[in-house]
Amino acid sequence: MNTDRSPHPAEWRETEGLLPPAERDLPVGRHEFHKERLMAQIHDESRTTTAPAAAPARPQERRAWFRRPVIVMPLAAFALAGVIVTGTVVAGQDGTDGADSVATGPVLTTDIGNASSAGTGALLDRISLAAAQSPTPEPGAGQFVYVESTSADTYVRTVDDKHTVVSEKPHRRQVWQSPDGNKGWLIEQGNGPKGGETLDSAEGSSSSWDVLSKLPTDPDALLKKVYAESEGQGNSPDQAAFSAIGDLLGESYPPSGLEAALYKAAAKIPGVVKVDSAVDAAGREGIAVARLDKVSGEREEWIFEKKTLAYLGERIVQVTDGENPEPEDLLIKPGTVTYTSAVTARAVVDGIKQTPTQAG
Repeated sequence: MNTDRSPHPAEWRETEGLLPPAERDLPVGRHEFHKERLMAQIHDESRTTTAPAAAPARPQERRAWFRRPVIVMPLAAFALAGVIVTGTVVAGQDGTDGADSVATGPVLTTDIGNASSAGTGALLDRISLAAAQSPTPEPGAGQFVYVESTSADTYVRTVDDKHTVVSEKPHRRQVWQSPDGNKGWLIEQGNGPKGGETLDSAEGSSSSWDVLSKLPTDPDALLKKVYAESEGQGNSPDQAAFSAIGDLLGESYPPSGLEAALYKAAAKIPGVVKVDSAVDAAGREGIAVARLDKVSGEREEWIFEKKTLAYLGERIVQVTDGENPEPEDLLIKPGTVTYTSAVTARAVVDGIKQTPTQAG
């Protein structure tokens, strides 16, 4: 799908000074909002979880950091209270029973749809045009960007040397973020304290409206930034770039001009394909734009409504065993949905905990 003679985007380096510095770790015990969603320096984490000691992580494209905000703990441990902390199952931090309280659903599986590069560029052009024709409201001072979604994760849990594949039940997430990213709130059903948790941060957020609104809407300039800021992440520059763009389509509210540019930029990444049928976490069927990570064997899919081409959500499907898998990784069979999400609402509201239906 990439027929032009221009240099590979990974070779572009004219990006110094174009992006604000990405924030790093927040104080212990606080959630961060999509830390380093586009421009992070995040260590890959293992697909397996152990108790009580974490197994060494091997490089792979399972990047749980973009899937959910986390409590920042020493050494940047990854978790929501009582879920997963860098390969370790932790229990009781929120008064629940830890991983058992969320990983209670059946293992998520799907038919592996056929993927083809034919027509992918044209599809992304149509998706970009649809996004450009759907203006995003600009939040004002004192307002918040609200994103509501349904999500679930699948992973290998190890307890007493016994490995099992577990999936969360799809559950509701609600996130509020101020335009500058300094104030925010998270409510996640079953995965945090009752009433939610603060996402406040003096450092702001790299996915905040103020940051996103300053990014270029020229696809080539935008893609240069993506490759430069995701350098060293994932299993290849192309996969890291694709995932970085996907991160911005999920739990944020990109300005309409930026969203359209993101799709045009994605069309320039080698290996991007279309999948004729994919289902999001809310059960909505659509068409997907995807890319296979050959190292992990996972295919990351962005799902769109077939008629309107509106963004629905994302899922990651195990398609192959990958390259040189660990024995525990082989427990996750092809056809397993390792992550799924569905964006069910995006809006600008006047306060934290206010939903669009409550807005005046």
